[in-house]
Amino acid sequence: MKNTDLLIIGGSAGGMLAASTARLAYGDVDITMIRETKEVLVPCGIPYIFGDLGSTDKDVVPDTNMNKAGVHIIVDKAVEIDRHKKTVKLKKGDEYHYKKLIIATGSYPVIPTFIPGYDLDNVFAIIKDKKYLDDVIEKMKTLNNLVVIGGGFIGVEFSEQIRKSGKNVTIVEMTDTCVGNAFDKEFTDVLENSLKENGIDIRTRTKVTRIVGEGKVEGVEIEDGEIIPADMVIMSIGVKPNSELGKKAGLEVNEKGAFKVDQYTRTNDPDIFAVGDCAEKKCFFTGKDIPVLLASTAAMEAKIAGCNVFQLRLVRANKGTISSFATKVFGKTYAAAGLTENSTDDEGFITMVGRCETPDHHPGSLEGTSMIKIKIVFSRCSGIILGAQVIGGDSACEIINVISVAIQKGMTATELNTFQVATHPLVSAAPTSYPINAAALNALSTNCKHLNEELANKAWDN
Repeated sequence: MKNTDLLIIGGSAGGMLAASTARLAYGDVDITMIRETKEVLVPCGIPYIFGDLGSTDKDVVPDTNMNKAGVHIIVDKAVEIDRHKKTVKLKKGDEYHYKKLIIATGSYPVIPTFIPGYDLDNVFAIIKDKKYLDDVIEKMKTLNNLVVIGGGFIGVEFSEQIRKSGKNVTIVEMTDTCVGNAFDKEFTDVLENSLKENGIDIRTRTKVTRIVGEGKVEGVEIEDGEIIPADMVIMSIGVKPNSELGKKAGLEVNEKGAFKVDQYTRTNDPDIFAVGDCAEKKCFFTGKDIPVLLASTAAMEAKIAGCNVFQLRLVRANKGTISSFATKVFGKTYAAAGLTENSTDDEGFITMVGRCETPDHHPGSLEGTSMIKIKIVFSRCSGIILGAQVIGGDSACEIINVISVAIQKGMTATELNTFQVATHPLVSAAPTSYPINAAALNALSTNCKHLNEELANKAWDN
């Protein structure tokens, strides 16, 4: 039996940041991390090993920070948690006694076993395992026709990277648009047009009925009977929380299989915390369970867990997930935070919307200038921000990060219209059209126009 103050199961973003945060918060406590693989990959970087990075070696997270923090790394698999004895058994036979436990076991890809042919050769999933992905890279060298099942962020990013290598790529997505969970149609249209212009075939509102082939993939049949030629398929239809270990120990999970946690990431066992993809996510605006599994969200939760694992020290707990996304496809950055206009309608919010399109330098004739397109959705009654979407150059990501802070602080359209910004011709939009200010002003002026029309109609009726 080995003893440790803090035991962490899982070594990706959530596990690593929980460990380093706990070290900063609690000084010389003993911290042990158990992870299944010798090398940990940057999960968001996995699509790029097939293109821009060129190999898994360039996507490996070094253990430097963990070593500096004095974290003991154990490469093994946790197979049993005994909550009463406060022990964790490992596959190789070792057993650890803990004072506190953080579970950061992440998620695993959904394998659609209901699709005939899912188990043919050259059908791949997005598994965060270096050896598996090295094998996929090697096999793909001789394959030319790819079908990606699922048009979410991962599916789109894989498609872009593999298309850059000259292969034929088709995305099959059963909903109305690609990445429709984060963007409204006016934004998904821009993304889909970019994919099409670069030679990617997109089939939205389309279901896969089977994967055909004798032993290995030869095509993908869709519901109208067409068979799309394919010698490789990537399954990208989502992930599930990896929570089985904790469930067996009696930890409570929600309907999606994620650990139920409070605002301090504590499970129903006060000595066990859960962060990242294995833990439930509550919408910042509605309090409902939402399936938003992001490394950035895991990082936020890990810092909360790391600060509060021995004592409740953090002033601000987790008030909910605002779903901040960003991706870059064929040279354009797409970013979003909060609710889309469509989802605010579904939830019954009364909204006003502000829009702006402006160059990200001033004047716009400067070299390297990109156009920024921004849309911000506000509550018409209170003026608070409900969500935003941005397309543009690299600055789009930082613009959405500013809006993410504004959402969490409950800022209103009036405050966004007049908040002070730094601008410079070479690095930002003009002060007269800074996109966040301008979109807020657009929402306010449009709302004033509607109010004036309503008043005029009332006066006419009287």
